[in-house]
Amino acid sequence: MAYVRWSRYFLPTWKEEPAEADLPSHKLMLRAGLIRPLAAGIYTYLPLGWRALRKVEAIVREEMDAIGGAELHMPVVHPAELWAKTGRLVDAGEILIRFQDRAGREMVLGPTHEEVVTDLARREIQSWRQLPLMLYQIQTKFRDEPRSRGGLVRVREFTMKDGYSFHEDLADLDRYYPEVYQAYLRIFRRCGLATVPVEADSGMMGGTGSHEFMLASEHGEDTFVRCEGCGYAANREGAVAAKDADLDEALRAVEEVATPGCETIEAVARALGVPTSKTAKAVFYRAAGEVVFVVVRGDLEVNEAKLARVLGAGDLRPATEDDIRATGAVPGYASPIGVTGARVVVDDSIAGARNLVAGANREGFHLRNVNFGRDFQASVVADVALARDGDRCLRCGGTLRVERGIELGHIFKLGTKYSQALEATFLDREGRARPLVMGCYGIGIGRLLAAVLEAHHDRDGIVWPGSVAPFHVLVAVLNPKEPEPLAYAASVAEHLAQAGLDVLLDDRERTAGEKFHDAKLLGIPVLAVIGPRGLRKGEVDLERRRDGARTPVRASLDVIATSVQDMLRAESS
Repeated sequence: MAYVRWSRYFLPTWKEEPAEADLPSHKLMLRAGLIRPLAAGIYTYLPLGWRALRKVEAIVREEMDAIGGAELHMPVVHPAELWAKTGRLVDAGEILIRFQDRAGREMVLGPTHEEVVTDLARREIQSWRQLPLMLYQIQTKFRDEPRSRGGLVRVREFTMKDGYSFHEDLADLDRYYPEVYQAYLRIFRRCGLATVPVEADSGMMGGTGSHEFMLASEHGEDTFVRCEGCGYAANREGAVAAKDADLDEALRAVEEVATPGCETIEAVARALGVPTSKTAKAVFYRAAGEVVFVVVRGDLEVNEAKLARVLGAGDLRPATEDDIRATGAVPGYASPIGVTGARVVVDDSIAGARNLVAGANREGFHLRNVNFGRDFQASVVADVALARDGDRCLRCGGTLRVERGIELGHIFKLGTKYSQALEATFLDREGRARPLVMGCYGIGIGRLLAAVLEAHHDRDGIVWPGSVAPFHVLVAVLNPKEPEPLAYAASVAEHLAQAGLDVLLDDRERTAGEKFHDAKLLGIPVLAVIGPRGLRKGEVDLERRRDGARTPVRASLDVIATSVQDMLRAESS
């Protein structure tokens, strides 16, 4: 293993913070010369960033191989007909880049590979004897995200580890799924990250269950809910909370009251002197060609992911005023009483409440003492409300907290959604043809690298964990114009490299201050400082980036190597 000379390496650094960056990881990646932008959400990895990315990939490969994964590489260009068969050619929407080849065949750039790997399994798996099987790849994806931001946190072109498992039945998938779950925890821990596994919504992927792995971060664009008591955690799209009921309250007669100008829940509650929790909020959507009238307690909000899941609809969108009036409801004063031509969905908070205030479907009027079951019915009663900070945990009664986070990985129990659509079957032990049962497991490699920097930096720059640092040691020559320090520094770098370490030799003709500044910016775990004064004393200074602790050691190649390795071991412990 050879060391790298900075003077011959492509490592451009910036002194000033880039104005276009907002997240710490984005700023540091640009300043420390890890990435450079090409277009919105599309980045070039410079040599330093590529080295770090390969370190992350190596950890992922080791852990995927350890649970029986076999690595392959699938095309980034897919025939659109595969996506049409699963319905995702439409469901994926505008994130999917489509084009025609010279023969006029419609193609797409792969944002994920469920269709392709299922088509491969359809061709190659015939018998239960070939199962279970785990295939994975680390490969480029493209999603035409409308809001690329945060450097590598949300991009359009990205590197992903996507894995796919195939099973005889759901029981075998349930057995294997925890192995992947634990492998993910090991991957993130080895990268120096403490993640929170949360129950998640399967979304466009479909399936019977999934988990996301979140890094708690104030800069994250995802939100999740965590219980302070029992540790329950879920993505906010699927989080559940306890809802108080007042079913012991006696039913009262419906009473119409004038509420001129009161078109919001807050205004109505103020005018009638009731808390918002004693009102029924009306929210309208369109889905699958029909109007959906959602009724939720007035102090709650509709969780559209839950609602879409309950309806089984992928095209949920807000209803227009004309849509609302066509049902007999009046915008601002809407009530489920007397509406026609709408699918009524009632949140379970309404089913557990009594004597609520609801609209009268008459402008300027509301109704007191409206009760579900007596005064109106529903097509569906379900939990479609958004969990809030401070709500009670449904499991233990503890307090729920809403936190921001960065999603690092997502695993799914896909079931037979893709195998049925693409006719990927196998012969079971009785010789019957059955659809393959599948699992799917993704990690954004570039986002994981960005998350490392989000979690490991200080005011001066990056503080790399040794496991993913692009170099283990930075050997800095304080006066490279003098031949003796430079020659000795080169011998130190060579000796450390032969000991199996990744070494960067800073042999640039820069001031000591500039070199120390760049050393902190790059964040390499150990800095070895070699200068004329130290050599005259027979010493080399070793500095640990994590806490700045500096240790002078004897200027012996073996002593330096041993001391550096000890510091790196302490760093990883």
